Amino acid sequence: MIWKLVGIGLYLAILVGIGIAASRRMKDMRDYFAAGKSLGFLSVAFSARATGESAWLLLGLTGMGAAIGLKAFWVVLGEVLGVGIAWLFMSRRFHRLTQRYDSITVPDYLESRFRDRSQAIRKVAALALVIFVTVYVSAQIDATGKAFEDFLSWNYYVGIAVGFAVVLAYTTSGGFLAVVWSDVFQGFLMVIGLAVLPIAALIHIGGWGAVTAKLNSIDPYLMTWTGEQGLSVLGVATILSLALIGLGFLGSPQIFVRFLSLKDESEITKGTATAITWTIIADSGAVLIGMVGRAILADQGLGGDTENVLPMLVEHIMPAFLVGLYIAIVLSATMSTVDSLLVVASSAFVRDYYQQVRHPDLADDQLLSMSRKMTLALAAVGLGVALTVALTTPDRTVFWFVIFGWNGISATFCPTIILSLAWRGMTAKGALYAMVGGFLAVPVFQWGAPALGGELGLFFKELSCLPPAFLVSFILGVVVSLTDRAGREAVADFAQDLQDEAADNPINTTA
Repeated sequence: MIWKLVGIGLYLAILVGIGIAASRRMKDMRDYFAAGKSLGFLSVAFSARATGESAWLLLGLTGMGAAIGLKAFWVVLGEVLGVGIAWLFMSRRFHRLTQRYDSITVPDYLESRFRDRSQAIRKVAALALVIFVTVYVSAQIDATGKAFEDFLSWNYYVGIAVGFAVVLAYTTSGGFLAVVWSDVFQGFLMVIGLAVLPIAALIHIGGWGAVTAKLNSIDPYLMTWTGEQGLSVLGVATILSLALIGLGFLGSPQIFVRFLSLKDESEITKGTATAITWTIIADSGAVLIGMVGRAILADQGLGGDTENVLPMLVEHIMPAFLVGLYIAIVLSATMSTVDSLLVVASSAFVRDYYQQVRHPDLADDQLLSMSRKMTLALAAVGLGVALTVALTTPDRTVFWFVIFGWNGISATFCPTIILSLAWRGMTAKGALYAMVGGFLAVPVFQWGAPALGGELGLFFKELSCLPPAFLVSFILGVVVSLTDRAGREAVADFAQDLQDEAADNPINTTA
């Protein structure tokens, strides 16, 4: 136990130290929300990947690998495609336009891009972020409690309190810069841990052949790419739901704020290679941990809660002094997302609502203290939601709890961000309808469509809410913009914004 406590104590102390160091460079709201737009490729790539993964990678995806085997690699494919498209085809233009508009938040960019004088887009964006980020943060807080409970046998609520206090300490003091610095540190821990553990587990069991033999004896469908449903309609829906998780990387504010914060677009090429490599190693490692872990632990009491596979595997095969490191790695996945989401949500309220809508005369330097207070308040709400869910839903899983918040943010923002970058005909009215439509479609397809019953209800249940909600948002954005003649006239000068960068930007600008 002493080694575990030493490892976790050192990890938490480093995070607090990062917050203290970053706070000394905190001068104004631009620093608090965008790190002064001075970040290099390594910081942005590692921070974006650590933030984009969260606790679901260490607990959810490893558990999925144990539960469904090879089929979980569809998630890996979807994530690699999503990350690759975001970096290769969206990041450069987004960075250039946010530089042109001097944006420090994603709603800043959207309002400038669509020439929205009504501030309706900003209000909808702020509301959506506050709601879905609260859900997302509460899922991460829940995962923190489970991590302390599984690894250290601590009381679940004590674990939540410790993890929550540390995140608040460095996030409120150091803002976005502390978030990024901590994400780099935590991102290194995550990718190393996810690469090393499956290798050690394979050596322990005697190679991939032993894994295949054991999993085939448990359930032969674990070693197929399509699972028990095969290529039936429901089977294809399940595969699509896994592969299309990557849609969320195509415009989610907590990820795209990293592109906004780049010091120079020359960093993008190196950042692309780093982010894709990180994703392949970390995500593949997570699925393999689940598969090899199930083979090793099948007779060791793994049971039906496959999200315990990583902590159980670490305890089973790793030396005691490394168990503390893996506790830190699981907490890294959680905290690297909580901190980013809290900063994004507080920026949505303080910058995008309180300052820009209610008090446009307030200077940025007057809002730093309020930004810290709002970060604290949103964290407290997230804590309340996490505790409520924990008390009322004992059979919850980290994966699906996280995915609902992820889907909400993705369906609200991603279609609008894609269209804003790829199509000069997108209008403010089209963006507003797309965002509201995506926002409302998530609960409709999460709960309403599966309740239809029959084959159709089962199809939507297997598909998950993100693909149809994403499609609804995208279609609304296109159709409303095409019928919005006045809106197209208002954004006609957007062509001038594109003129300087059209020659070497890979996105088609002729639409």
